[in-house]
Amino acid sequence: MTLLAVERIKLLTTRSPWWCAAAAIALTVGFTALVVANADERFPATVATTQFGYSFGLAVIMVLAALAVTTEYRFGTIRTTFQAVPNRAAALVAKTTVIAILSLVLGEIIAFACWGLSTLLQPEADLALNSTADWINVAGVGVVFALTSVIAVAVGILIRHSAGAISLLLIYNLAVESLIRLIPTIGNDIYEWLPFNVANKFLTGDGASNMGRAPDAGAPMSTSTLSPGWALAYFAGVAVVLLAIAITTARRRDA
Repeated sequence: MTLLAVERIKLLTTRSPWWCAAAAIALTVGFTALVVANADERFPATVATTQFGYSFGLAVIMVLAALAVTTEYRFGTIRTTFQAVPNRAAALVAKTTVIAILSLVLGEIIAFACWGLSTLLQPEADLALNSTADWINVAGVGVVFALTSVIAVAVGILIRHSAGAISLLLIYNLAVESLIRLIPTIGNDIYEWLPFNVANKFLTGDGASNMGRAPDAGAPMSTSTLSPGWALAYFAGVAVVLLAIAITTARRRDA
């Protein structure tokens, strides 16, 4: 508990997490307002539509999580941390836990803020959370944010440089997975198992929250063949494995 308290203080007493949180909320809620306000018969307002811009917030969460680690390497404070806590694994797990909890909270705030604003902008639309799929589509955003932050922390530990870690994370999330689909013959098969495609399957399931939306109106559905539950387990597994690799690497090299 002491390690968690220390990491919480270290994280929340710097400016970057607050700026990142404000940017994530503003970008995601603002984009949602634009999309929902312009909903029409071809692109009707649905529960899934209210979370259409969650990827904007996800990108900012990656930046927040990576900076939380890489700035310590940049200014050398990670050495002080490891001197105070010789068990590097415990220190890094505590840091990751605090960042994941913050990301979870931010994700839930963003998701329900987008949903609430959408109900105000489109009071006639059926945006009630009537099913498990609807609840997952909204409340699941925080879970995806938390697991994504674990991945970002792992990359930050491995790369140790802010620009490099952030560039790798954003390029992969925004471009690499989609480009892999262009590989002849095997591209689509590989894409089915890529982490963020699978995470999207957890959020959207079989599209129950997209009822009434034209197939080409909005982000494409996940191509993963996993069920939402197994999709979440797979994405969590990827995050845990990456973190384990990062911690093992951090224990073997100089700070």
